[in-house]
Amino acid sequence: MHFNSEDDLVTGINVTPLVDVCLVLVIIFMVTAPILSQSTLAVILPKAKTREGEEKSSVTLTITGDGRWAVNETEYPLEKLKTVLPAKISETIDRLVIVRADREARHAQLMTAMGLAKESGARAITIATEQK
Repeated sequence: MHFNSEDDLVTGINVTPLVDVCLVLVIIFMVTAPILSQSTLAVILPKAKTREGEEKSSVTLTITGDGRWAVNETEYPLEKLKTVLPAKISETIDRLVIVRADREARHAQLMTAMGLAKESGARAITIATEQK
């Protein structure tokens, strides 16, 4: 029995639709990633001439100009920070706390944040700024 090449079964898989779907997903992730990384509390950072720090595991403590507080983008009252912050710091390897204080925030709030971070077990504290 002899088979013609026209009658043979197609055994290959057409991967073109798969590649198209994957490229669309990559584009969607590229567009939405910057939106997801934005802070929930709007803070205007002070400008400073600094060098970029290396990437480390950290906890972000945010203070807004109107006195609201957040740990890693979740807002908490100041009284609750004394229990939340030590737990968050203990989850990180480097035990680094980044303080993001609005330039309209009071100096006393920044000092409170730094003292609270140190009491909560932070090994290092960094104040976030914008490049000049």
